[in-house]
Amino acid sequence: MRKKTALITGASRGIGRAIAAAYAGAGYDLILTCRRSGDALRAFCAELSGTFSVNAVPFVGDMGDWETAVRLFAPVSSLDVLVNNAGISHIGLLQDMTPVQWRELMATNLDACFYTCRLAVPLMVRRKSGRIINISSVWGNTGASMEAAYSASKGAVNSLTRALAKELAPSGIAVNAIACGVIDTDMNRHFSEAEMRALIDAIPADRLGTPEEVAALALQLAGAPVYMTGQILTIDGGFT
Repeated sequence: MRKKTALITGASRGIGRAIAAAYAGAGYDLILTCRRSGDALRAFCAELSGTFSVNAVPFVGDMGDWETAVRLFAPVSSLDVLVNNAGISHIGLLQDMTPVQWRELMATNLDACFYTCRLAVPLMVRRKSGRIINISSVWGNTGASMEAAYSASKGAVNSLTRALAKELAPSGIAVNAIACGVIDTDMNRHFSEAEMRALIDAIPADRLGTPEEVAALALQLAGAPVYMTGQILTIDGGFT
């Protein structure tokens, strides 16, 4: 029986790392990317390969750069699941954001999603099978003050998800997104204790979500009926 392969971006820590572990546990071979933490990613791949007897291949590079994405996909001949997880945030007033900061955020959060989809789709169409899962945010649905650019990027990811799902449905490929609420990752470490308490008080579940909970949903989507496509699935403890 052919082993399935999943490509997961931004997999050296946080949600991406948890998703990689979940897929490895399910027997997937993996292609994992990160932008800077090469040593950590290589050690993680070795750990997954040894623990789960899968082939976990690390790739260090910026997915917001087209040529880098092309290099990533060059040796890939077959792909079952693409998880676009790589992302960065920016906290501050839009009027204080520089064009360079805007471009970096959009390159990481949106351009990278386009590049990997652009390169993965032909592989999936050839087999009339595949799953694309984009990791988004509740702010892509509702917007957030002081996170206008981040909200814009995730709103665009949601729209891309819905539109691409319609394009690929005839080919038996499902495209869905997971809109995360406040998840306990490094991205949220900038909040003060008081700010974090206020956030938790606004969440009916009375806690942050965990990367493992997002990972469990991402794995479920890989095995969900292909007829479920174009959906933005929210996991936020009732926050929105």
